[in-house]
Amino acid sequence: MCDGTFWQPLADTLTCQVVDYGDANSITAMAEVVLAAAPSSFVVAGHSMGGRVALEVARLAPDRVQKIILMDTGYLPRQPGPAGDTEKAGRMALLDIAHQQGVRVMAQEWVKGMVHPERLTDAPLIDAILDMMERKTADHFARQQNALLSRPDASPVLAALRLPTLLLCGRQDTWASVAQHTAMQFLVPHAQLSVIEDAGHMVLMERPEATIQVIQSFLEQA
Repeated sequence: MCDGTFWQPLADTLTCQVVDYGDANSITAMAEVVLAAAPSSFVVAGHSMGGRVALEVARLAPDRVQKIILMDTGYLPRQPGPAGDTEKAGRMALLDIAHQQGVRVMAQEWVKGMVHPERLTDAPLIDAILDMMERKTADHFARQQNALLSRPDASPVLAALRLPTLLLCGRQDTWASVAQHTAMQFLVPHAQLSVIEDAGHMVLMERPEATIQVIQSFLEQA
């Protein structure tokens, strides 16, 4: 549900292309949209669900990806049994709100766990996030929830990565925790792991300067 607003701090510094997934409703279909829009060789960066898409891009076209940046994301499929049922129920509850009360009302609930707790009173930040999500429809949200509920296990993709890899997350990200990124680094021992202090899930919007500094340093490495 993010758009160029999330990436704007980075776009102000570097040349980047933000890809809209449109009506794609699976991680693989989203990766194919990215590859259709991308040049022959590129650096791919993905945030949250986009991190899973970036990994699928690397799986589908490893020879085209120069470097990969995975931000506040995950790699495991939905768990079987009660844990997976709980995740699905939570996602469907948000989807019901989006359909019945509108995307902005849903986003007001969603954002509570997606930024550093102290930023919940930062009106400009929260309004920017809500405005961004409201530009998408409940149908977009439904397709993205379907993609996440049916997400593939990206463990083999991580283990096979040979290209320069940056793992980046906010210290206070409770959705995609530091521990989760440490587990990803175990699968990609050569990966750089950077933790942005005083930031939650929306790290580039919460702490743009610190996040951009890490990304620029990574991109400048030979």
